[in-house]
Amino acid sequence: MSTPTLASSKPKKAASAASPANTKTAAAVSATAASPTPAAPLRDGFGALPHAQGTTFRVWAPAASAVSVIGTFNNWDKAASPLQAEEGGNWAADLPGVKPGDGYKFVLQTPAGELTRNDPYARSVTNSAGHSLVFDPLDFDWEGDNFQMPAWNELVIYELHIGTFNVKETGKPGTFRDVIERLDYLQGLGINCIEIMPATEFPGAYSWGYNPSNPFALESDYGGAEAFRELVKAAHQHGIAVVLDVVYNHFGPGDLDLWQFDGWQENDGGGIYFYNDWRAETPWGHNRPDYGRPEVRRYILDNALMWLEDYHCDGLRMDAIAFIRNVHGEEDPGADLPDGWSLMRWVNEEIKKRQPWKITIAEDLRSNPAITGPTEQGGEGFSAQWSASFIYPVHDALTTMEDRDRDMHAIGRAVCTAYNGDAFQRVIYTESHDEVANGKSRLPEEIVPGDVENYFAKKRMVLGAALTLTAPGIPMLFQGQEFLAPGSFNDTEPLEWDWAAAHGGLTQLYRDLIALRRDLRGVTPGLRGQGCHVFHVNNDDKVLAFARWDGDPGNATVVLVNFANQAHQGYTIGLPAAGNWTVRFNSDWHGYDQDFQDFSCFGTTTETGDYDGYPQHASFDLGPYAAVILSR
Repeated sequence: MSTPTLASSKPKKAASAASPANTKTAAAVSATAASPTPAAPLRDGFGALPHAQGTTFRVWAPAASAVSVIGTFNNWDKAASPLQAEEGGNWAADLPGVKPGDGYKFVLQTPAGELTRNDPYARSVTNSAGHSLVFDPLDFDWEGDNFQMPAWNELVIYELHIGTFNVKETGKPGTFRDVIERLDYLQGLGINCIEIMPATEFPGAYSWGYNPSNPFALESDYGGAEAFRELVKAAHQHGIAVVLDVVYNHFGPGDLDLWQFDGWQENDGGGIYFYNDWRAETPWGHNRPDYGRPEVRRYILDNALMWLEDYHCDGLRMDAIAFIRNVHGEEDPGADLPDGWSLMRWVNEEIKKRQPWKITIAEDLRSNPAITGPTEQGGEGFSAQWSASFIYPVHDALTTMEDRDRDMHAIGRAVCTAYNGDAFQRVIYTESHDEVANGKSRLPEEIVPGDVENYFAKKRMVLGAALTLTAPGIPMLFQGQEFLAPGSFNDTEPLEWDWAAAHGGLTQLYRDLIALRRDLRGVTPGLRGQGCHVFHVNNDDKVLAFARWDGDPGNATVVLVNFANQAHQGYTIGLPAAGNWTVRFNSDWHGYDQDFQDFSCFGTTTETGDYDGYPQHASFDLGPYAAVILSR
């Protein structure tokens, strides 16, 4: 992930401002006494809460001495609609007649003077520098949305970026509705889960999304909340789950009304929503939320539950979790953030209580099994985590120039790694938004810079795809990977869909691999199972074979891969069971790409004799840089 650095100074010695926890002032009491009796009972919750008679407004601003709401309903008059002070630093009022779509902001009288702020809980904004809009989360037709989340051992994830995935209008980013137009394509590819890069409101029209300015509002340039709900419903109608990427390791830094929200701060820090000491420092500025403050913990939990419950998302991918549990994102006990750890555990516990079939995915990349460990045993309780144990050794082997320098033992270790004994607690991939940008490129570009249609670039890219879609774990692709998209990811450069037409064979290769991974043809159930055994590692010839099974190891699916530019005729491996073994996939098929040799690989019957620890073996022809999938 990548965002600009916050323009704020490093924390200094403590300032003299009073803590917001102790700012129940006489002025606040006076404001309470002066406030009118609400026209209707105040609704629970924060932000703008519309109902049949009007809207309840509630905001947390403990350092404020008075708060009012201004908007289209009172001609933006700061004296017209004061809020009452409540316990805990909250302010609220019910305004009859205020309806969804009305614009509003809060005006706060604070130690720093009068401040006009957007609603921290705003579900909709005109833009990141504009004003909030009253929003009704119930005003959408979800009828017929009876989607059932696939079992996690059947998921195939496709990561995409709304602004670049399917751009229809020059000079503007793509939208949620533009993605809907490509759902038929994704369904045909075999994808049953899309992971959307952060789509909450950010400054400007172009961004990766990792600089959220309004964490509860969907990006207006993408079409906002209405279009997002349309996308979720349409994806479900195509049998595709929706996982949303969320950012809780920092907020902002730009257009961030949360910053010094009610005027209080210490050490030039961010105020009530942020740490105001050394714990504030992140790679993206001094803008880490205060995970120890109950109101901030509730803010983040409310945000997570909103996406799953109100927007029908099927899961969340939480960005850079290492920086929530540790200031430096390392295994450094002196910089640990126990409140961050307990917050993530709480969020996962609440999700499991309410909707246990929904998935939470952590980007931690420290190979820490406790991230996906059970909360009752002290773990954070994530369903799965991006796997550093897969991406780094596999990417290294695929991009190494000389065959002799590839380490097949490292590949073997990458294939069968599992967290807490569960193969599907990890997400595996060769391309993600982080791996194809920030000075890096897409995998074929890394293999042969400037010439992704080079034979070696295509061949080794395919090896990576075969491993990703056959090794144990939840496989993930990045947008355009399946049709050899070139270069690097950039939030202003649209995906080039003409490459999909030009590389239909490679897209078919991915389609075939996904069908086998999900066992859509009824011949490779082993690829959905927990069982994994790397039984053949030939580091001289750079050949590796492993078995995958679901239940009975004798009913395994076997994957044979050649990481060298050297074909083999009659290459012998042991096999888990006797009988006829059929070739279900051969990546060297000429139909996938005209540069492939079409080195034929046929099924065969086993012979008795110990080999690779099995009592039977067989021989197969194996093309250069090729992957073969076998089952009985």
